[in-house]
Amino acid sequence: MFFALRDKGDHIITSQIEHPAILEPCRFLERSGARVTYLPVDAAGRINSGDLQRAVTSRTVLISIMHANNEVGTVQPIEECGRIAREAGILFHTDAAQSVGKVATSVNQLGVDLLSIAGHKLYAPKGAGALYVRSGVSLEPLIHGAGHEGGRRAGTESALLAVSLGKACQLAQDLASMDCIRALRDRFWQELQSAFGNRIVLNGHPTHRLPNTLNVSFVGQVGADVLQRLEDVAASTGSACHAGQITLSPVLQAMGVKPEAGQGAVRFSLGRATTRDEIDAVMARLRRTMSAAA
Repeated sequence: MFFALRDKGDHIITSQIEHPAILEPCRFLERSGARVTYLPVDAAGRINSGDLQRAVTSRTVLISIMHANNEVGTVQPIEECGRIAREAGILFHTDAAQSVGKVATSVNQLGVDLLSIAGHKLYAPKGAGALYVRSGVSLEPLIHGAGHEGGRRAGTESALLAVSLGKACQLAQDLASMDCIRALRDRFWQELQSAFGNRIVLNGHPTHRLPNTLNVSFVGQVGADVLQRLEDVAASTGSACHAGQITLSPVLQAMGVKPEAGQGAVRFSLGRATTRDEIDAVMARLRRTMSAAA
């Protein structure tokens, strides 16, 4: 996009908490002459639409704001961002890898010109993805060569992966199961609060977030240690230990999470197959292992 519109401007706007799939290309483009504004977020991980409005210049050619954050699940005000971009005549992209199949992602409702999808995030095989491009939007080819994929990416397509992604998207349109997942997630959070009180805090927005994501901090603990004690429970941590030093993820840093809380961050992700019994089993193990570690 930057190369296709270079004659019109050189400014890109994104946020500080984007996935590396966005941040690293932005840093590459900076080395190629682009100017990039990285918008801050509040303590819940949300950008301020006013900050976006003020960041727009006559040289802005692209705005890219993720629909939902991959660590804390916070959902951004994409419709408002789309309105700002549209009124300014700027192309707007959203990374919807985390949100497709979990919340409504109509490109017309969101007001986006480009929307990217990662297939394995909605139960398609790994290696499949898609980029929605609104009619009339011109892109520089990712790979030059033959005219595959509308001339945007040369190379023979995998029909198997394309069909599997299409079927997964078709099934993902039924969001009714997300209500059950949200209820399980909220029940899990209530039980965590009941069990650990002020020793646990929520990371991310309390309401504007994905229905399956629960990112919490066990205050005074180290996330990696918590996960190690949980053994076969699949979860991830928001901090890393290097040479005895614990560093927070860039997302938690941007949100201003204090180190004593952030170092104990753990992300639990529920899926369509998650059951109440599994939540109960995780809670039982947390009560046992956290009591032993106290």
